[in-house]
Amino acid sequence: MKRELLYGAAALRSKATLGLIGWSVPEILPTAVYGIAVARATDSFLGGHAWQGIAWLGGLVATAGLGAAGARQVYGRLGDLVEPLRDDLVRRVVGGALRTSNNGTDGTGDDGAVARLNRQVEIVRDTFAGLVLVLRSFAVTLFGVLTGLLSLAPMIAAFVVPPFLLGFGLSLAVLGMAADRVRASLTADEELASTAGMVFGGVRDITATGAEEYAEWLVGQPIQAHAAAERALAKVSALRTLCFAVGGWLPLLILLATGPWLVGRGVSTGTVLGGLTYVLIGLQPALNTVMNALGDSGLRYVITLGRILDTSTPKEKPRPVDELSGYQVRLRGLTFAYGPKAEPVLDNLELTIAEGEHVAVVGPSGIGKSTLAGLVCGMLTPTQGRLLLGGAAPAEVTTERLAQTRVLIPQEAYVFTGTVRDNLAYLLPDATDHQLELATKTVGADQLVERLGGLHADVKPAELSAGEKQLLALVRAYLSPAPLVVLDEATCFLDPEAERQAEEAFAKRPGTLIVIAHRISSALRAKRILVLDGNKAALGTHAGLMRTSRMYRDLHGSWS
Repeated sequence: MKRELLYGAAALRSKATLGLIGWSVPEILPTAVYGIAVARATDSFLGGHAWQGIAWLGGLVATAGLGAAGARQVYGRLGDLVEPLRDDLVRRVVGGALRTSNNGTDGTGDDGAVARLNRQVEIVRDTFAGLVLVLRSFAVTLFGVLTGLLSLAPMIAAFVVPPFLLGFGLSLAVLGMAADRVRASLTADEELASTAGMVFGGVRDITATGAEEYAEWLVGQPIQAHAAAERALAKVSALRTLCFAVGGWLPLLILLATGPWLVGRGVSTGTVLGGLTYVLIGLQPALNTVMNALGDSGLRYVITLGRILDTSTPKEKPRPVDELSGYQVRLRGLTFAYGPKAEPVLDNLELTIAEGEHVAVVGPSGIGKSTLAGLVCGMLTPTQGRLLLGGAAPAEVTTERLAQTRVLIPQEAYVFTGTVRDNLAYLLPDATDHQLELATKTVGADQLVERLGGLHADVKPAELSAGEKQLLALVRAYLSPAPLVVLDEATCFLDPEAERQAEEAFAKRPGTLIVIAHRISSALRAKRILVLDGNKAALGTHAGLMRTSRMYRDLHGSWS
């Protein structure tokens, strides 16, 4: 909160603020005079001096006109004070969003910047302007009332001022309780804007894949969180009402209760009425206004400005891969489902894949093997539990570093238009021709490269078969410096002999190998085998699983 208050204080250090203060001075006079004028006019009328009472009331009208002229000038100076603040906030939001996009820490832009630019900047500007006016008015009223009460009757000031200050102090104490609830409300608002934007942007894909229920769940969660935060914030209003009762109504009750006692000690009826006027017309409205402003606009100003300043300040980048503890893969209670009511594809999966290990994943079609590959490579986020790569979740690693840590070859291998060299050396641009030739021979793509015309020949993806595309993609992955390789049925279009040569090449390659297998031979080449059976899993060696896993025995029989 200190940072936000200092930011506001810095915005007030301008010539516009001096003009605002200067034109506030004329408003002090009518505030200080109206209680005295009412008291003197009342006593004059009660004493039979009607014209004298009328003169006092006429003087009150004149001072009110003077105050109105000052107030008119105040509003003219307010724009000069507030608009530069808004311009600075816009620059901060845009600059922060550009930095986030350029850093590319998660492969996406800053969707929350839309909410900050379209709504939150306006919230800060409007609340800042409102707070300036309210606090200025409160200070003017309090100074004028205290001056008038002390001039009218110090004894009345002793009855009125302490409970008023007590109520104001209690209202300030309530602000601390309300701050967390306002912060939760604004965080939920930004999360809702980001999630809704993501869902709206993918409406066609959602409809095409039948994921309406999942999309509804994605948007429904932030909507419920936002509604709950707003309901919690509304409960603070009850405490503010109690504070107002202490600071606004208690002085009035005390003054009414002590009125006869004051009159009995020489205080005139007009003086008591003047004191009541100060409370009803001055202190009560001022306290009510400043409490509402601080409890609502003040908190929104602090929390919203804090969000803008947080996102506009350059943040530390996620720790790079070389600071991670290796590239061990650990699954801890990993659960994933494609919808809130959908059956989990993976349920509470516990698995550790050590560095340099060779693991095969087997199971019926559609059981979740590719889902597991997507989770390991950071393309999907667990519904529950955690997946750690070298001790950190994939989301905590920059996109660039994550790409240097793992490489995934899916079933539909990607080959682009360009030379053979461009395709093979995509993940290792400075590879030499000797490295490329050795890799193609090791993986078993040397005959294909020779048939295409060598490393510098052009590749036309439409003219290649699915198996040929897989061979080129396998060489590309083999050359990658990434220590973790995931082959998601990446050899399914190769004949068994070509598949054997490619998988044996990756098995001898330094690093970790995870193979989503579609043939029993792939499983037999692995040190350990993970069998996915429904949303459960079994892990072991071939011999052990043949004894303990009915699913594995069935797969082995059908493959054989």
